[in-house]
Amino acid sequence: MQDLRLTLVQANLFWEKRLENLDHFSYLLGGISEQTDLVLLPETFNTGFSINPSTCAEPMNGPSMQFLRKKADEMNVVIMATLLISDGGGCYNRLVCMHPDGQYQTYDKRHLFRLSEEYRLFRGGHQKLIVKVKGWKISPIICYDLRFPVWSKNTWHDGQYCYDLLVCLANWPASRAHVWKTLLMARAMENQSYVAGVNRVGFDGHGTGHTGDTTAIDAKGNVLFAASENKEAVHNVTLLAQELSLFRESFTVGMDWDQFSININH
Repeated sequence: MQDLRLTLVQANLFWEKRLENLDHFSYLLGGISEQTDLVLLPETFNTGFSINPSTCAEPMNGPSMQFLRKKADEMNVVIMATLLISDGGGCYNRLVCMHPDGQYQTYDKRHLFRLSEEYRLFRGGHQKLIVKVKGWKISPIICYDLRFPVWSKNTWHDGQYCYDLLVCLANWPASRAHVWKTLLMARAMENQSYVAGVNRVGFDGHGTGHTGDTTAIDAKGNVLFAASENKEAVHNVTLLAQELSLFRESFTVGMDWDQFSININH
C-alpha cells in the first residue's frame, strides 16, 4: 500500500442544471495542478440533491457518465461522484467510481432520506462496495448513510481490515453541520480508518443552505484538512500508508471488535 493522494472538491451546485454543473466541474478540475490519485466530488454533483427524477435522472450511458469517463481519462485519476440514475425500471442515487481506463464500479445509496421524498421515489441499494486504489481498500457511502454506523462498520479478519478509507459524498445541510463533523470523526476513530467527507456549499432549489465543512480525518481522529465554510475549495491531501499501519499495529482494537452480520430487508 502506497501513500494515497486525494483531491477534495467542495463546490456550489446549480439546481437541476446539468450543463452548468458539468461546465463548472470541468473548470474546477482543470485547475488541479498537483498529481493526485483520487478525486472526490459532492453528492449529486450534476444536479444538486433533487428528488425530481423526470428532470434529473440519466441512464448509465448519459452525459454525466460520459463526463466522468472523459475527466478520469484526461487526468489519469479515479473519480468518485454520485448522480441520479434511471436503471431497470427504477431510480437510484448511485455513486460511480470511474477509473482512467473507463472501467467503473457503482454503489447505490442504502439509506434514503426519510425527511424528503427520496425514500419514496428512489430504490435503496443492498450491496456495499470496496474499491481498490494503489493498494488502499476504500469504502464509499452517500450522505444519510453516515448516520448508520452498523452499515459502515469496519471489520478485521486474519490480520486484514475490510477497508482503509471511508469516503462520504454528501449534500449535508448547514442546520446539521455539527452532526456532520461529529459523525465523520466518530467513524474514523471507531473504524481505525482514514475518513474523507466531501460536501457542497450554497443553496438548493428549496432555499436550504450548505456550509460545506469538507474534511479529511486520520484514524486517530486528527483533522488533516477542514475546508472554510461557505467557500468553494479544491484541496489536495496525502494519506500516509505507513502511519495507518503503525497505528493499527500498536493499538490493536480491531482484534476485539464484535463479530456481526447485517440482514437486508429488500
